[in-house]
Amino acid sequence: MQPQGALICPACLPKLSPVRQPACRKCGKEVVGEHAEYCPDCMRHQRSFESGVALFNYNEAARASMVAVKYKNRREYLDFYAEAADYRFRRTVAGWQADALIPVPVHPSRRRTRGFNQAEELAKRLGRRWKIPVETELLIRCRKTAPQRELNPQERLKNLQKAFAVHPSGAARGSIPQRVILVDDIYTTGSTMEACTRVLKEAGVQEVHFIVLCIGEGR
Repeated sequence: MQPQGALICPACLPKLSPVRQPACRKCGKEVVGEHAEYCPDCMRHQRSFESGVALFNYNEAARASMVAVKYKNRREYLDFYAEAADYRFRRTVAGWQADALIPVPVHPSRRRTRGFNQAEELAKRLGRRWKIPVETELLIRCRKTAPQRELNPQERLKNLQKAFAVHPSGAARGSIPQRVILVDDIYTTGSTMEACTRVLKEAGVQEVHFIVLCIGEGR
């Protein structure tokens, strides 16, 4: 039985796989070998973002947890993840000196179906802990894309072209933050982060970092 007030099932906790060092200096994915600086994906593909961090490797336990959040409205899991991210990454995030947290947006139709955006819910929890403003209006999802699961990295990035945009009101002079942290639940090939970063930098953002809950192997 789950203890009252617990943020995640105690039986599930040991099944999660924390990302351990050494990790890629770009995306935060575990790498093989003490002297490896970048993962194979980041050595093969251009990255426009500065760096990123991830809490857990995307295994079956993490997948089940993400499904529960998105499709069963188990938003209390995000309280656990925010607490864990704060404990592990507070110093790293402070070093980034971010002006804003920006959740990766979902298409309005998906938000209506689900009732919320899990990345936005996570960003708000992190923003309260880190005293960093959460900017939910700047980056928007303007095109609904095909599912990414069966696509390779090049196909994923092409699928996401023109899927994101900076809201016209956010592009007004003086309203673009210089350093931002993108927030999302899962990172696989990096295509979503790359697409979001390109749009933000085209609008005038100077530095983009990211934080995700889970990171998986790209294809």
